[in-house]
Amino acid sequence: MPKINGNEIRPGNVLEHNGGLWAAVKVDHVKPGKGGAFAQVEMKNLRNGSKLNERFRSADKVERVRLDQKDMQFLFETDGILTFMDTETYEQVELPADILGERRPFLQDGMTIHIEFHEDEALNATLPQKVTCRIVETEPVVKGQTAANSFKPALLDNGIRVSVPPFVGQDEDIIVNTETMEYAERA
Repeated sequence: MPKINGNEIRPGNVLEHNGGLWAAVKVDHVKPGKGGAFAQVEMKNLRNGSKLNERFRSADKVERVRLDQKDMQFLFETDGILTFMDTETYEQVELPADILGERRPFLQDGMTIHIEFHEDEALNATLPQKVTCRIVETEPVVKGQTAANSFKPALLDNGIRVSVPPFVGQDEDIIVNTETMEYAERA
């Protein structure tokens, strides 16, 4: 694994530090008036989710870890455990449902998910950026209401509430951005 200097750490990098695998969430480069510059790094443990704030000087060396990504198909959920299958080898992987956090309701049967592996251990799962959902409840469409930036609340089939433009009606399919959890476009 390549070693990088402390000032080369970027958000999203995966580091091996103190015997664990950590993802850099936030990196601030600080140059105090006295003393040398350093990077203040907020990290999240990929195995147990704990957080850590650490200072790295430019002379500090850290191991940067490359994660392998595989596209896997979601099969089912049992007792808070999600089961995914590799479509090429039919190998199955289990991950806790809380790994997706608040985006969990967007996971649909048969959906293809990006799963990151370190050696043979599954560490992270990422949903597709855009997911199609059906609106089950919203206010009726009002003709002539085309005021700019006016949105109305809508309840999706997965229980999530989003704001949609006034021209979108009930029982329509829309595309939702899973990163921002907002309406993107009509399906």
